[in-house]
Amino acid sequence: MNKAELIEKLSKDAGITKTQANATLDSFVEAVTKTLKKGDKVTLVGFGTFSVTKRAARNGRNPQTGAVIKIKAKKVARFKAGKELSSKI
Repeated sequence: MNKAELIEKLSKDAGITKTQANATLDSFVEAVTKTLKKGDKVTLVGFGTFSVTKRAARNGRNPQTGAVIKIKAKKVARFKAGKELSSKI
């Protein structure tokens, strides 16, 4: 499912226009992004938890030359599915 399909599903289920559904989805994504940027978690009971983890610096290889390269440490977004979502899949 892509964003357009999700917006269409939201608009039908909630009985709102696609424009309103798009604005709602954009607001949700923006809120999650800002919260993760601050280093906090977003927990949706029954669905899952969005969080930020740190990935340590490590060595990798250039696939073309085989040369060792250094990969910098960085923060990555993480999603852990809740029990209810996991049981439905």
